[in-house]
Amino acid sequence: MDIKEKSVVKMHYKGTLSDGTVFDSSEGKEPLEFIYGVGMIIPGLEKGILGLKVGDKKKIEVASDEAYGPLNDQAVQVVPKSQFPADLKLEKGMQLMAQGPQGAIPVVIADVMEEEIKVDFNHPLAGKDLVFEVEVTDVREATKEELEHGHVHGADGHHHEHAHSDAEMPEGSKDDKKE
Repeated sequence: MDIKEKSVVKMHYKGTLSDGTVFDSSEGKEPLEFIYGVGMIIPGLEKGILGLKVGDKKKIEVASDEAYGPLNDQAVQVVPKSQFPADLKLEKGMQLMAQGPQGAIPVVIADVMEEEIKVDFNHPLAGKDLVFEVEVTDVREATKEELEHGHVHGADGHHHEHAHSDAEMPEGSKDDKKE
């Protein structure tokens, strides 16, 4: 069976930046499992696997606009230092988790000033071209229940654990919503 709309896909992957730096991989883990065509992985990767079947391997280059989008200057904000725990030693480049409307989101300290902190809310992979090496390990039709719920159910029925990596998950994906 070929990967098409509403297929459940299992695949191993390695994600690298264009310079070869690995940012995520399923090596040593279960394959990534998702429903194709419902926004569970970045658009460029999804387009690149369309039509593949079990056993296929492919290298997919994804431009930043088909991944996590361009860097957004408005996503860099200046926040009073008092908004951070007093005992936290803030350093430029430090990654923290902030609470957003959809839950925890990673932020990077862009600069530490006397009374303020410049915080970058861009996704860590925004503005970067990505390369994925994938190997498809399973393809099947999604069940009616999986399509209604918007996520894959395990072999033993319904579950809420997901074998995905946050690096592949686009903002506002089905997994971000509470059931």
